[in-house]
Amino acid sequence: MGAHAFAPLVRPPSSCSYLFHILSLLAITGIGTPVSGLTEDEALLKFKTSLTNMDAISNWNPSNAPCSDKKWMGVICEHGKIWGLKLENMGLGGTIDIDAISQLPELRTLSFKNNKFEGPIPDFRRLPKLRSVYLSNNKFSGEIPDDAFTGMDALRRIILANNAFTGRIPSSLTSLPILVELKLDGNQFQGTIPDFHQKNLPSINMANNQLEGPIPARLMHLNPKLFSGNKGLCGAPLKPCKGNTGGAVLKDLTNSSSKSTVIVLVVLLALVILAATILIVYKKKRKTKLKKLDSFSSQDGNHFGDTHMTPNEERPRTVKKQSEPGKLDFVRDDRKKFDLSELLTASAEVLESGNFESSYKVEVFAGELLVVKRFRQMSRVGRDEFHEHIWKMGKLRHPNVLSLVACYYRKEEKLLIFDFVDNGSLASHLHGKHSTKDEIFDWPMRLKIIKGIARGLAYLYSELPSLIVPHGYLKSSNVLLDYSYEPLLMDYALKPLINTEHAKQLMVAYKSPEYAHLGRLTKKTDVWSLGILILEVLTGKFPTNFLAVGNVKGENLVAWVNDIVNEEEKGEDVFDKGMGGTHYSKVEMNKLLKVGFGCCHENIDVRWSIREAVEKIEEIKETDELI
Repeated sequence: MGAHAFAPLVRPPSSCSYLFHILSLLAITGIGTPVSGLTEDEALLKFKTSLTNMDAISNWNPSNAPCSDKKWMGVICEHGKIWGLKLENMGLGGTIDIDAISQLPELRTLSFKNNKFEGPIPDFRRLPKLRSVYLSNNKFSGEIPDDAFTGMDALRRIILANNAFTGRIPSSLTSLPILVELKLDGNQFQGTIPDFHQKNLPSINMANNQLEGPIPARLMHLNPKLFSGNKGLCGAPLKPCKGNTGGAVLKDLTNSSSKSTVIVLVVLLALVILAATILIVYKKKRKTKLKKLDSFSSQDGNHFGDTHMTPNEERPRTVKKQSEPGKLDFVRDDRKKFDLSELLTASAEVLESGNFESSYKVEVFAGELLVVKRFRQMSRVGRDEFHEHIWKMGKLRHPNVLSLVACYYRKEEKLLIFDFVDNGSLASHLHGKHSTKDEIFDWPMRLKIIKGIARGLAYLYSELPSLIVPHGYLKSSNVLLDYSYEPLLMDYALKPLINTEHAKQLMVAYKSPEYAHLGRLTKKTDVWSLGILILEVLTGKFPTNFLAVGNVKGENLVAWVNDIVNEEEKGEDVFDKGMGGTHYSKVEMNKLLKVGFGCCHENIDVRWSIREAVEKIEEIKETDELI
């Protein structure tokens, strides 16, 4: 799960992406047939022939549809339609056949990161609905035409880092209306940085190019690292330009005549008052419209009403505010409220689409990012039961637990809404998908993360005593890291809500040895998951059986642990070399290794309790005491 970057959600009549399309019950599930006559699977097979190292996508074959149960590798699907291609770290080369992929009518995201593609940038204008493009860490080269992105108003993310692009930065980038992220670092771009005209300035990285001249005024407040490695750049936030060019620009911004200032302020004040008036009138009309719509739905049973609530469903008694059809239930009072219609029309993109859940990054209000998690495997939990459990989750507040913001109930699927955390998952940092060359992921950092995870898990044990497994789905991809690398547990306490048959297929707790041997979970099952996680962090080895869907026997992961135990007993260095500089910390690292072994012991009676595990982890220091 982690965090993870994919296609925005939907397409309305305008160029904005809307969440409504993703959640619509009227979505057509068949594979579309474009005007050219090629179906989506035929288009992908044509695209495949243009690639080198086709073995990396060997399961792309005509015997299965791309979005069937045997989904093609790297293909992101929604409602049986192809929404994105995520072909990363596959050693692919050759040509990106735009003619072929232009015949995928619902395509929203393309990611070819960390491959071996060469040559000029493809003509993405053939894909006008595209929301995100990820081409970083390839060998693309040459100048990008100035109009390369003209008309691509749906683009939100353009990631071109670490290639060999040359020439000037295309001016067509500067007017993309909803662009939120642009990474051009690690290329050979030349000339000056253009002025960006977006209302909300996108996140920009232009480091390590050959740019020159003064940095535009709108970018002066950004981190200087985003412009480093360009010897010719000057002005804030870098060193002043020769001849005080940078100072002159800043002076022009800050020093105007008092008369002009007064005029500008008066005009701005008038505009603010006018905008506020319009907004108030609009909200009143909208509220009235929604009330009428809800009333009409409940009386006539039209599709909107049926979608959100059946006549027989009751309001939850445990919820302080009664849940209404088409309404979100907020469990926090410190957040600005919004309604379902605002959520459905918010710009958003797909982060993940899997067997367990689908995740969407949503921006309801400017600058406030949320994650909407959509669960289809909760269809058997009743409305009362769902809300009763959600309000228990909503009360959880801990520095190492990702707090729930709001929820939405419908019989067929549920929405859980959380804050968006932008630094990725622990798994992505451990196993290279999110790490960078400059990232320090050493022993002190990993110890800090393990301590945070243990504290968060102990808190869940304390606050949710009625749950046998208060987390149930603890693994490295379900631990997010904020910008200070403080861990945040997510996807916790979901077992009471998930359909039993799906929980057994998907949740980590059901891969424990006690479930394999005894067919039951215990209060120490989450401790076992913690032990597996500790060993993964220390060794850098991924417990691959977590990837399997189904009743993977606990013995498989026990064997994975035993392999590490045997290596350690033979005197082999089991620690991840990526931690670096561990000479003065081996004693403490070995202490944590023993904690890991104690937590994931196969024998429940021997396995440590959560209290004992946390106490031992808290005692561990960054360096050996004798140093």
